[in-house]
Amino acid sequence: MKNKIIVLLFVNVFFTTFYYAQEFDKYEVKGEINLTRIDDFLTLRAQVINEESFFINDLYYNFVVLKKGSSGNLSKNNQSNDFSLKPNEEKQLSVIKINLKKDEELKVYLFIKYKNKLIHRDTFFIKDKEVVKKEVGEEQFLIRGIVIDESMTKIGRDYHDFFYKEYLVTGKNYPFIVKIIEKPAMGRSSIISIEVDRNKIHEFFSRPNEDYLKANVSSAMMKLRAYSQKRKTTFSNKL
Repeated sequence: MKNKIIVLLFVNVFFTTFYYAQEFDKYEVKGEINLTRIDDFLTLRAQVINEESFFINDLYYNFVVLKKGSSGNLSKNNQSNDFSLKPNEEKQLSVIKINLKKDEELKVYLFIKYKNKLIHRDTFFIKDKEVVKKEVGEEQFLIRGIVIDESMTKIGRDYHDFFYKEYLVTGKNYPFIVKIIEKPAMGRSSIISIEVDRNKIHEFFSRPNEDYLKANVSSAMMKLRAYSQKRKTTFSNKL
């Protein structure tokens, strides 16, 4: 009888520990990259917010900025450190200032980890920039060519790489943000979608096949062009 009690207690402790480890995946800790620009000078801020009502320790951030010059040379600026968050606290983690000319590219990554486990990521790419002015006279900078990667798996990341490479080749640099979002599906599969302005442009089930992924890149590009034209027409009609 004593042996049975010991076994039951052991099982109970094991599952309690596992449950709390899984619960952290639901914590609302979000990182965001904010950008401001004056002429060719960019200020990139890594910010994070704790949307939970309790203190979170053992957090770590890695803020990476990659710049590709007109000659193809790459330069890297990387800042990282440990941090903690009070309940509902919003904090600026890092600031990086760089010079970016019209013919240069920029890739910015913000990784948030808890005990070496990735819990949030924010990413954007800049291919080109254009200065626009509102009717009120305030200057705004319209960032073109941004593709945000929200993939979860290697297949999703491969699709993003194929997509972004094709996006650069087209030279379109649409004046809106394109998001590549990957979500779990049944079994080991996932669903990859391309979204713009909260509108789903293209969606498909992931498959570890290069030709299949590239075919879905082509389909997404066609739908993206159609959406851009429709968006432009709608905007013109409102003027």
